[in-house]
Amino acid sequence: MSLATVIAIVGVVVLSSLATTCALCIDRKRFRREFASLDETLYEVFPYLAVIGTVLMFKGVVHEPSVQFSRALNWDITAEIYAIEGLFVAYVQDLTPEVLVPVFSGFYMFGFTYLLIAPILVYFLTSTVRPLKELLVAYSLNYLVGITFYTLFVAYGPRLYLGSRVEGSMYALFPETQTLTQAVSANTNVFPSLHASLSIIVLLFAWQTRDRHSRWLAIASVVATSVVLSTMILGIHWLTDVVAGVVLAVVCVLGADRIVSAIDGGEHRSAFDHETDGATSTRSDD
Repeated sequence: MSLATVIAIVGVVVLSSLATTCALCIDRKRFRREFASLDETLYEVFPYLAVIGTVLMFKGVVHEPSVQFSRALNWDITAEIYAIEGLFVAYVQDLTPEVLVPVFSGFYMFGFTYLLIAPILVYFLTSTVRPLKELLVAYSLNYLVGITFYTLFVAYGPRLYLGSRVEGSMYALFPETQTLTQAVSANTNVFPSLHASLSIIVLLFAWQTRDRHSRWLAIASVVATSVVLSTMILGIHWLTDVVAGVVLAVVCVLGADRIVSAIDGGEHRSAFDHETDGATSTRSDD
């Protein structure tokens, strides 16, 4: 199966999931009331969209040179990671019923992409401006830190390092998925887990906006948790990668709050504070 076909399948699944999420999470009356102000919302968040767009383009441009530099530098930390946790991922796989492997494969392939896009859409369509700005900044910080770590360090995932003891379950069941994963990341880039960090970033913002978007919090909790677990169940990441990803997520959320506060003004919050319904937008509902 070609890369274009795999991307098309992912696109169809993600788009249908996004449409369902909008129907479940966006109040129609409120959306109609705020529809006229969406151009103002776009105007406010456009600089932040430009930043994340620039970061993603930069990530794409430096990907191959970064991999080459990393391999030339050869600071391989895989043995150190294994020394910390041993066969933890193998035990996780042993405890996971085989029937759930396709489910977690779906969360890894489709759920992760959906999870990154859905909050942008929900927050934009409901004029949840401040959290949207912070989310985009947190994404940007996360990718920049990830690029730095992936350039400096070589780290192989458990399925490669531990051989037959840890299975690459998703690639065994759906070999086509390897076409897409190889196109966006190298097999030496596992520390920290950006799947984990980005998923936790989304979950933290869902928690912060729970007063206004309670249904989204429920959805994000299930998908984010499943994506994080899938990274180990599928033998792609170590527990150490995941823990580092969670720490990175908290740092990025806190950093995003500081940056947006410095630009727009406002009080600093912890990563676990929540927005009140009236504080999610810089505009009133009138």
